[in-house]
Amino acid sequence: MTRSAPDKSPTREDAGATGAFIAVVGPSGSGKDSIINYARDHLLGRPNFVFPRRIITRQADARSEDHDTLTIEAFIQTKARGGFALDWEAHGLSYALPASIDDDIAAGRVVIVNTSRALVPALAARYRHLVVVSVSAHPDIIAQRLASRGREDAATIARRLSRMQVEESLRSDAILIENSGPIEMAGQRFVHVLEDAALDIEDGKARLGED
Repeated sequence: MTRSAPDKSPTREDAGATGAFIAVVGPSGSGKDSIINYARDHLLGRPNFVFPRRIITRQADARSEDHDTLTIEAFIQTKARGGFALDWEAHGLSYALPASIDDDIAAGRVVIVNTSRALVPALAARYRHLVVVSVSAHPDIIAQRLASRGREDAATIARRLSRMQVEESLRSDAILIENSGPIEMAGQRFVHVLEDAALDIEDGKARLGED
């Protein structure tokens, strides 16, 4: 079961009025990291788009995302020091985002994160400009991707697919991106979503300047 427990801070919530938090959600194997990497490559050199590295209590490997690793003890200590903006648990691991993302949002940047669907209500309470992007793919494609990682056996993958069917009924008003085909198709649509978010931020600044 996935749980989330970020502390709500009035100061950080106020800062959230400036920039945007893009929460990329969806089942494992849907290709969330792939479309994020595609967007990072296409938005290279544009500092208003921020792709923070997640912190996970799992060692990085070539078949998973490029993340920062902490031991469970170091994770607990960093959280106690206020080093995380958000943290949550999923699949027996602890995940977190660095506190620096609040500074990025306060500065009017677009912060893009692969996160948990269960975290969305807490994100909505914390960041005023939240965009949820829900990535999906055909179950057969997801099963192939999960098998290629080599981290789970067939029974575990089957349980994931069964759970995914239940989660599909929990969709919010997210922007939906189907990612069963070439990465260019889903990736380009995702880039457009990010650019639209940046334009919304600039429009909001312009309106404030007119007041």
